[in-house]
Amino acid sequence: MPEVVMYCTRFCPYCISADRLLTHKGVPITKISVDSDPDLWNRMEEITGRNTVPQIFIGDRHVGGYDDLSALDRAGELDPLLEPILKAIKA
Repeated sequence: MPEVVMYCTRFCPYCISADRLLTHKGVPITKISVDSDPDLWNRMEEITGRNTVPQIFIGDRHVGGYDDLSALDRAGELDPLLEPILKAIKA
């Protein structure tokens, strides 16, 4: 089943906003907290090429951070990306 994975920290306002947006859409999120684990932070940087949180994956697609996620939502492109996940939940 495809899933949403978010590399995040506990107190990052952008992480909290991304969590709220995705939760509002009804999507479960697998959160990988990188705030106290330098190895996980380094892994996130290697995978994404970015050194900021959140870093969000929808299925195999790296969406980027909260600004990227929010832009997809405003453009009407987020719901189609989430649709396979929501269908799998209902099945």
